[in-house]
Amino acid sequence: MKTKLIFALLVITTTSLMGSSFAVAKIGLEYVSPLLLVGIRFTVAGLLMAAFVLLFQRKHPKRAADWLKMVVVGAVQTAGVMGAIFLSLRTITAGESAILTFTNPLLVVIFGTLLMGVRYRRFQWWGVFIGFTGVFITMGAHLDLEIGTLFGFAAAVSWAVGTLLIKKWGMLFDTWVLTAYQMLFGGLILLFGSALLEDALLIFNPVSIFVLVWLAIPASIIQFAIWFFLLKKGHPGKVSAFLFLAPFFGVLSGWLLLDETVGWSLVLGGALIFSGIFLVNWPVKEGK
Repeated sequence: MKTKLIFALLVITTTSLMGSSFAVAKIGLEYVSPLLLVGIRFTVAGLLMAAFVLLFQRKHPKRAADWLKMVVVGAVQTAGVMGAIFLSLRTITAGESAILTFTNPLLVVIFGTLLMGVRYRRFQWWGVFIGFTGVFITMGAHLDLEIGTLFGFAAAVSWAVGTLLIKKWGMLFDTWVLTAYQMLFGGLILLFGSALLEDALLIFNPVSIFVLVWLAIPASIIQFAIWFFLLKKGHPGKVSAFLFLAPFFGVLSGWLLLDETVGWSLVLGGALIFSGIFLVNWPVKEGK
């Protein structure tokens, strides 16, 4: 009983950190431009984790080709996903961005089938259909298709591609080493993108400093550490099914911190998306 309670608390902690980062990031955008904010977040987090894996002498890759693979993962998983999320927050709510971003498990099924020949069960395809019905309903409140909606969906696409790359290359690396350096490389790419593509805004005050520290440490390092611990201790399929809680916390934190309106289309669409993700991720017993 105690073990299950600890597991539940850790699940709630990591998914709430994932979800609340959308609202916290939106607050930070008042003081820091999007690409610069997310670039600082992951460069700092990556440097801290790189120091950790060096200190504890985790196994590092020796071949240049393997380092290049980590750069590619960082470009897709951190720079692509997080850059698109932070850009989306300029024009849509934290809740909408969270819901759109966390459609990525649905896209993993589609891309895995088309690009890697992975076979999925019928109920998982039903999950994809139900999930994308939810996306359609969620976007129904914004028929003009805000640019943020497109960025939110782009984040999901990038995350799905990153998931497949990690599935293909992940066994080549120590998990902590890959996590550290893909964050660092992604953060540096985002900083470079900020220098090229935006008029950088950086206002230091207690709020912006809190946002930067929160996003870099609790919402990145601590959240990743708990998530990988859960994946190691539990069945990956069952643990991944709890990801549907993250967009729930994204909507909840947007409502609590930003006074965002939670309309019927967001509630209904979000419920369908959560149901679809649940069906896609939830494993069945062997032989079924």
